[in-house]
Amino acid sequence: MKQTIEIDCPPEILMGLHLDAQRFGDLIKLQSATVLFKEGKLSSGMAARWCGLPRIHFLMQAMQSGASFLDNSEDDFARETALLRLFSQIRPPLSL
Repeated sequence: MKQTIEIDCPPEILMGLHLDAQRFGDLIKLQSATVLFKEGKLSSGMAARWCGLPRIHFLMQAMQSGASFLDNSEDDFARETALLRLFSQIRPPLSL
């Protein structure tokens, strides 16, 4: 079910940003999705769907805003190495 949230915005903000209400709403949505992704509260896929963007485009936007994809924690390292092990078992190494 789709929800709509109404935000009060003085006209001078829209004028100062050179945006109409629709584009301002899109900006607020993208910024909110990016922050929630950075905080680990939204997955990149959920954030991208919310913004109506392909996931790779959302990830590129998030990176430009300073998002990191791994925290370089032991949990991240363990998860990534487990995925690499699984992948190497499923697919044989490429021969050159």
